[in-house]
Amino acid sequence: MKKILLLSSLFCLAVATSCSDKFLDVQPKAALAVTTLQNKTGVNALLIGAYALLDGWATPEGAYRSYNVGADNWVYGSVASDDAYKGTIAGDQPPISLIEQGNIQADNIYFRGKWRGMYDGIARSNDVLQALAVATDMTEAEKQQVTAESRFLRGHFHFELKKMFNMVPYIDEKIYNPNDLESTKVANSADIWPNIVADLKAAYDVLPAKQTQVGRPTKWAAAAELAKTYLFQKKYAEAKPLLEAIVASGQYKLMDRYHDNFRAVTNNNTESIFEVQYSVNDGASGGENGNAGSTLNYPYGGGGVTTCCGFFQPSQNLVNAFKTDANGLPLVDTFNASDVTSDIGIESTAPFTPYAGALDPRLDWTVGRRGIPYLDWGVHPGKAYVRDQAYGGPYSPKKHVMYKSDVGTNTFAGNPRLNANNYRLIRYDHVLLWLAEIEVEIGDLNKARAYVNQIRRRAANPDGFVKNADGTPAANYVIKEYTTAWADQAIARKAVQFEERLEFGMEGHRRFDLVRWGIADQTLNSYYSLEAKKRSYLTGVQFTKGKHEYFPIPIQEIFNSKKDGKETLTQNPGY
Repeated sequence: MKKILLLSSLFCLAVATSCSDKFLDVQPKAALAVTTLQNKTGVNALLIGAYALLDGWATPEGAYRSYNVGADNWVYGSVASDDAYKGTIAGDQPPISLIEQGNIQADNIYFRGKWRGMYDGIARSNDVLQALAVATDMTEAEKQQVTAESRFLRGHFHFELKKMFNMVPYIDEKIYNPNDLESTKVANSADIWPNIVADLKAAYDVLPAKQTQVGRPTKWAAAAELAKTYLFQKKYAEAKPLLEAIVASGQYKLMDRYHDNFRAVTNNNTESIFEVQYSVNDGASGGENGNAGSTLNYPYGGGGVTTCCGFFQPSQNLVNAFKTDANGLPLVDTFNASDVTSDIGIESTAPFTPYAGALDPRLDWTVGRRGIPYLDWGVHPGKAYVRDQAYGGPYSPKKHVMYKSDVGTNTFAGNPRLNANNYRLIRYDHVLLWLAEIEVEIGDLNKARAYVNQIRRRAANPDGFVKNADGTPAANYVIKEYTTAWADQAIARKAVQFEERLEFGMEGHRRFDLVRWGIADQTLNSYYSLEAKKRSYLTGVQFTKGKHEYFPIPIQEIFNSKKDGKETLTQNPGY
């Protein structure tokens, strides 16, 4: 679905005049009259505008920038976890550095960018529902379909805010009054999980199992997102039947090759349940329909992929997590005892021998490292692709990067870093591993192991290994299924959680998963203490339990929430 940028009715309403002279009642030429949108064409245009906010990118750069609000949450879910460093150099995008270093303050512009992007999406969803209520040229079935899609989007936007900030206002079309700019200044004192659940449940009850147009949510997309909200609330019994229904539908399956989840040419494949759609060379100004949220996250220099910008570098901790033992299983408790060999401090012109130990093959579809083919760009040269190894480490991001063969077709003509490689928000592998989680908590450990083994079986497909030019595996890939029953729930829980890290590394989920699992403090504090020996800027960083599970409400939004002289928003504890 191509994005259409629309003026929200929030900004387009003309103030009515009390003059009775009709010839003076002239519609402002620069505004779109609300009545123009109160029909089938207008409603659907508004709905497309709401979809456009899935990546948060709608307003000019001067207001907030694309990488504040990217759908993949690379800053908040990955850089703020143990998966990634900010990368590049110390002086570039310092607000991200502050987040990475645990110096988390309410005046950080990144938090405000995410807040505004998601509430823009909520406003657009509400615009749709308000216009729909007075549209007279739509059938009841059409209205129900549009309502379901709008409520799915509204539920999703609120979910993003909930997992980021926890106590946030829920705004629906009944609260929002376009004639009263104070109407959305409501308190954030209530837990909005029930509201999110209600929106997603309403979508699930109405949406079809399949859509004729890619990018629109199906019944199963709503089921998966609803199940995910239940997982965040530890309501496993409620999540389980939704996920099992997705499996039973037979509509989805794992792709044979893991990396086909990260290619523009395999967008919207049979594993994908809901994707944020990107497009390029479609007439949009500046290529803004491309993956703008990740526009910084490419190798730097080296005469290869791009000359900019060197952000979002995988951590050594993440790379180490892909080591396997003699049985082809992950080193769940000891993976970080030693490092996978890197080329840190070694010039690209100097000899280097890549790590020869056993590795999970998903590593080299997640991380770009010296001596290993980097998609179809050739062998990763190491230091020549990295802006500052001493600061950001030796590795490059990989999952969202365009292939050389995409350039000119799936990349924007004016900037190849803007590409049409969709962000797979929910995939079938999520469903299987969420079911594994649930079986660990309230079910059968053997069933949980079977779900995990489906994921590992796919990863072990030799056809999906990164290959050298001569067709041989690029590294010593050794991965096998769990053949022995897990001894107890604690061991099973660790194994499932570890598998989720391997499967979804560098996809913006990690910190949010650690928080919902209740292990963020011990995991991240252990990470900081060891990583400080490699990245000195992490010295003394601490994750404070009871505070850092959520980010602060943006201070400017608190100031702007004043109504009758009193702030309606309350800051999160500890900030």
